[in-house]
Amino acid sequence: MSPSRAKSNFHLIMTTAFLTHASLTLALAAGVRRACGRTVSRHICKKGHHLGGRTTVIRTMGVGASCRSGGGDSDGGEAETDLSSLRENSGEMMEAVVCREDELPEEGMKSFDVEGGQVLVVRHKGKLSAIGSKCSHYGAPLEKGALCEGRVRCPWHGACFSLSTGDIEDFPGLDSIPKYDVEVVDGSVKVSTNKEHFGAAKRVKPLAKRDENNNTSFVVIGGGAAGATCVERLRQEGFTGRLVMVTRENHLPYDRPKLSKAMHLTPDNITLRSNQFYESGDIEIKLGVSAEGLDAENKVVKLNNGEELSYDKVFIATGGKPRQLSNPGADLKGIFVVRTPEDANAVAAAAAGKKVAVIGTSFIGMEAAAYLSSEDRAASVTVVGNTEVPFERSLGRAVGERIQKLFEEKEVKFVNNVNVKEFRGEGGQVTEVVLENDEIVPADVVVTGVGVVPDTQFLSTSSIRLDERGYVPVNEHLETNIADVYCGGDIASFPLFLHDGEKVAIGHWQVAHGHGSTAALNMLGKATPVKSVPFFWTVLYGKSLRYTGHGMYDDILIGGDLENLAFIAYYCKGDRVVALATLGKDPAAAKYAEMLNNGKFLTREEVIADGEVACKL
Repeated sequence: MSPSRAKSNFHLIMTTAFLTHASLTLALAAGVRRACGRTVSRHICKKGHHLGGRTTVIRTMGVGASCRSGGGDSDGGEAETDLSSLRENSGEMMEAVVCREDELPEEGMKSFDVEGGQVLVVRHKGKLSAIGSKCSHYGAPLEKGALCEGRVRCPWHGACFSLSTGDIEDFPGLDSIPKYDVEVVDGSVKVSTNKEHFGAAKRVKPLAKRDENNNTSFVVIGGGAAGATCVERLRQEGFTGRLVMVTRENHLPYDRPKLSKAMHLTPDNITLRSNQFYESGDIEIKLGVSAEGLDAENKVVKLNNGEELSYDKVFIATGGKPRQLSNPGADLKGIFVVRTPEDANAVAAAAAGKKVAVIGTSFIGMEAAAYLSSEDRAASVTVVGNTEVPFERSLGRAVGERIQKLFEEKEVKFVNNVNVKEFRGEGGQVTEVVLENDEIVPADVVVTGVGVVPDTQFLSTSSIRLDERGYVPVNEHLETNIADVYCGGDIASFPLFLHDGEKVAIGHWQVAHGHGSTAALNMLGKATPVKSVPFFWTVLYGKSLRYTGHGMYDDILIGGDLENLAFIAYYCKGDRVVALATLGKDPAAAKYAEMLNNGKFLTREEVIADGEVACKL
């Protein structure tokens, strides 16, 4: 237990005058990041501290099961935090005094223990609010996030929650968090809410059921982040027609970013929702089935099993397919891509005690290399890339060099600035990778992570327009050139509000979640422009790098301590900071995402004056 936290005693006074007493001790991560220093190098964010407060439940109406507390605050990507989730279905209320009003900052957030968990009390622009204390995605402490314009943004992955409702407003994640009524009584801050939500970590919004008298039919093609979010949002918004999700996957929607970070996890470990959840909303899921054509004129989706689905509106979110190498020997056994749980599990099994070559030095390849080189999973790991350093195109040379050094400290070898010439093997099994400079890399297992291409071939004979790269251009409402046909996620070329509507294609998990939600609203006639600040992350040897923003850059300024992996990299285009990457500097990325969301940006001059300015927004 943190020394700054006191044990909280709970006194439950039931309407039957039955009195019980219990004590609760919870660990609470202390402090919010604070910045110091005034130059572009060697800045360190310091931790502050907050004081604990006594929490006393003063009234509960009715008798029911108490809430379960959420799991830990791990950001390691190994397995999603086991958070309690509660539906909005109980009328029982509970109240609690959580603190004195003078314990709260004039403008800011502070967490307090309550039965079963914690409450985040916020004073923002003179108004008090109270919501759940943890992000519904992986359980990050929202107290350490960014507060701005009526919402709080998660410090880890950028999800946003409304202070007035607790609803999730930006992503990743599927669930909202509890919202408490709050009032000040004789200087004490009292919160109240549905008893089953009290102290809960997340809140599952109710789904509408199908009305057999509603003959409207919506089809969602794709079971990734965009498709999964779309079907849920449609039912949450009250859609009662037929709702069908079609996915080529043999599994219900799952947490795909974990595949390359924790390759041993099985589908059951990373499934986002259960069969029972989808059944509760009368959402039809067609697994292991893909769309092979779309007749937009007759509003029919043609499936590879011969079935045809009629639709009134359709959302296409088929995602990307791993780019396949065509070098001689690329069909040998032991050469893998990572796209499905089966792919990841096969790599983990084949690599045990073997020599592994990873082709590609961007996120999939580097995450796979980090996993396989940890805990002696593979005998050796060699990474082959066609740039001078890893991540050079996305993060720049200086950051890439430091990350390469991190890997080399784990005995990973690098062969940079070279392409693969061919693969050689014996008995149909790969044994070595031959590079264009004729260097040979011994390999029992090869993992290729050389990018993805949009999975849109099935649309090539339709009237839906594709661009020269195979992406689907959409407008600000995610509608294609054909009415009632919407598209989102990795295959969409959409107008990015950060760059005055310039069309971009961004393959981020967070962006796909947002597209699914926005598409659902527009399919229901609730005109909603797509607006989300891109935010992505990677985890390498337990160190979390976060990136927010988007755009080409012509200069990089680095604040903090790059050598000790506590830095902020500012990506500048002219005078404007178009994006930043952080490691060990939370919540700088979340704060800058909020700044960008509000139409503002940092300038090059501001960064030169203070390399840790993003910590102080």
